[in-house]
Amino acid sequence: MIRKYVFGKPFETDAVVMEMENRDGLPEFGEISLENGFSFTCTMEKDDIVYGLGEANRGINKRGFCYISDCTDDPNHTEDKNSLYGAHNFIVLAGKKNVGFFFDYPSKLIFDIGYTDLDVLKVSCEKADLKLYVIEGESPYDIVKQFRKMIGRSYIPPKFAFGFGQSRWGYKTKEDYRKVREGYRKNRIPLDMIYMDIDYMQDYKDFTLNEENFSDFPEFVQEMKEDGIRLIPIIDAGVKIEKGYEVYEEGVEKGYFCKRADGSNFVAAVWPGYTHFPDVLNADARKWFGGWYHVLTDQGIEGFWNDMNEPAIFYSEEGMEEFKAVLRENSTMEEENPAVAIGDKMQALSNNPADHTRFYHTVNGEKICHKDVHNLFGYNMTRAAGEAFERIAPDKRFLMFSRSSYIGMHRYGGIWTGDNKSWWSHLLLNLKMMPSLNMCGFLYTGADLGGFGADTTRDLVLRWLALGVFTPLMRNHSDLRTREQECYQFGDTEDFRQIIETRYRLVPYLYSEYMKAALNDDLYFKPMAFVYPEDEIAVRTEDQLMIGNEVMIAPVYTQNAKGRFVYLPERMMLVKFTGDSAVYQEVLEKGIHYVEVALNEVPVFIREGKCIPVAASAQTVAELDTKHLTLMGFDGAEYALYEDDGVSKDYENPENIRTLSGALLLFEK
Repeated sequence: MIRKYVFGKPFETDAVVMEMENRDGLPEFGEISLENGFSFTCTMEKDDIVYGLGEANRGINKRGFCYISDCTDDPNHTEDKNSLYGAHNFIVLAGKKNVGFFFDYPSKLIFDIGYTDLDVLKVSCEKADLKLYVIEGESPYDIVKQFRKMIGRSYIPPKFAFGFGQSRWGYKTKEDYRKVREGYRKNRIPLDMIYMDIDYMQDYKDFTLNEENFSDFPEFVQEMKEDGIRLIPIIDAGVKIEKGYEVYEEGVEKGYFCKRADGSNFVAAVWPGYTHFPDVLNADARKWFGGWYHVLTDQGIEGFWNDMNEPAIFYSEEGMEEFKAVLRENSTMEEENPAVAIGDKMQALSNNPADHTRFYHTVNGEKICHKDVHNLFGYNMTRAAGEAFERIAPDKRFLMFSRSSYIGMHRYGGIWTGDNKSWWSHLLLNLKMMPSLNMCGFLYTGADLGGFGADTTRDLVLRWLALGVFTPLMRNHSDLRTREQECYQFGDTEDFRQIIETRYRLVPYLYSEYMKAALNDDLYFKPMAFVYPEDEIAVRTEDQLMIGNEVMIAPVYTQNAKGRFVYLPERMMLVKFTGDSAVYQEVLEKGIHYVEVALNEVPVFIREGKCIPVAASAQTVAELDTKHLTLMGFDGAEYALYEDDGVSKDYENPENIRTLSGALLLFEK
C-alpha cells in the first residue's frame, strides 16, 4: 500500500511515474513538524534495520550515521563523508513493522538515522515543499518492489555493455587507444569497450574532437568496431565560453544556459576554463543540449558517460573575486593568522555551496534558484541524452551512465560510483553499495575496478575484478597521476585473463538476471536478508550478496587473504571459476565455512535445486555462443534464460525466454 502526502509547493522532479491521489492529514508513522522547514521523526526499535539511500557511505544497514542528500564532487570517500555524488531519498525501516519512505525533495535533505539519538530516525530539510510517499508491505523486499513499480522501469543497456571495459584518464591519441586494444588482444584478455576521458576533446569542449589527434574519427571508430571494441566518450556538464564554438554561441543565442539573478549567464570554471551550464531543467534547453549527442552518434558512437554533473565547480567568478579580496586584505601579513584565512578561502573555492545560490533555472517560465533543485542537475543532463537517443534512433539501445543522479534518472541511464581510491576498504564499499543502488532503481551500476585515485597493486586489481565479474558495469578506470593499471601492466597476464574470461562465461546468466530484474521491477543484487528474512545471521551479513534467484557471491576483499569465511544460509554448491579451464565444485552444508580462493579464481555459490547457464569464453560479448550453453548446479534443475538481440527494444517478446534443462556439468548424485 502506497500513500502520497504533499507539503507546500513541491518542485516536480518527475521521479515518480505512477499516478496516485494525495492523502489528507499526516502519515500515521512518525511525527511531522512544519516549523522552520520540514522534519519527520520516528522511533526505531532496538533491532530495526534501515535500508536504502542508494549511493551512500558505509554499509547496507544505514543505522547509526548521518547521511546528507546533496550531490557532491568529492573524490575522498572516507567514512566520515555524509554526501557522495548521488541523492537517493528512499529508505525502508525494517523490523516489527515494515515501512518505506520516499522524500521527493530536490535540495539538501538530512537523514539522521540513529546518529544523534540511537533510537530516533529524523529526516529534515530547509523548506516544507516536498512529496512524501509512505509504503507499507509484508517485508522490506515487498516494499522495495512496490517502490520500484512506482518510479518506473530501470534503464536497459545494450548487451555489449555487459562486456569488460578499459578506461584511463590520459589516453590522448589514436595510438594510445590502439595500444590498449593490442595489449588486450595480444594477451587474449576479452575486451568490448575502451572509454574516452576528457583528452579526446578539443580544449575540453563538449561534442568536439581534438583536431590533431582524432582526424578521420568515423574511420577510427569503425576500425575499433571491426576488432569488436566500442569507443565510449565522456561528456561534461560545463560548456566552454569561446567565440566560434557552436555549442556555446547557440546556447547563448537561445538563452539555454543557467542565469544569474540579473539575467546574465552564470560563469563557473571547470576543465575547459570558464564555462556556462546548460539549463537542463528547462525542457527546451534539455532538448537542445541532448540534440548535440548526435555529433558523435553520427560518427558511429553507441555509448557515453556523463561526468562533472553535480555540477562540479572549480570556482565561480564571484568566488574568485571573494578570494582575491581575502588576498588583498591579508597581503601585508600583519593580520592575525593570514595564512589560515587565505587557506580557508582557497579551499572554499571549489564546490562552494554559496555558488548554488548564484544561478537560476527557468522552468515553465518561472525562475528557480539552483540551490532549491541542486540534486536534479545530473539526473536531467542524463535525461537530456536519453530523450535525445529516442529521437536519434528510437529502436536502438545506447550505453549511458552518469556520475551524479537522483531517483528518476534510473530510467535513462546507470551510474558508476565516481572517483574512488585504490583502497581495500573501497572494494568492500563497492560490494555493500550495490543492493542499495538497486533498491533505488539503479541496476546498471559498477565502480572503478582497481580504484581510480592512488596507486593500486596487482592483488587489489585481481580481487576487485573478481567482484566486478558480477557488477553489470565492469570497468577498470584510473587517474593519469597514478600507476597504470590495465590488465597487461602487471607482468604475467594469465590470472587477469582467467578472471575476465569468467565474466564472459557468465554473461548469459548475468544478462538474463539483469533483464528479469529490469522488466519485473525487481532487484539484480539483493541483501541476504531479503532472501532469508528468518535467518538472523543472514540478516546481519553484509559482505555476501544474492544475485537473481540462483546465486550467492562472497568476494575476497582483504589484502593478502588466501580465502575467507562464508556463511551459507542453506545447502549450496561451491563452484570456482578459473577462466575456461576446469571448475572445482563441492556441495557445502548450511553453516560457516572457510573457503580458499586463489587470485585467479571467482567463487560462486549456487543455491540448492538451482542451476546457472555458462558459455565458453570469447573475446567479445558478440562472439559468445549462447546456443550451446552448459548448465552448472544441482541435478534436475531448470533455468529460464532471457535472451534477446541485445540491441532493439522488443523486450516483451515471449520468444526471449527459453527453458534450459538436461545434463549438468556439475551435479550431486
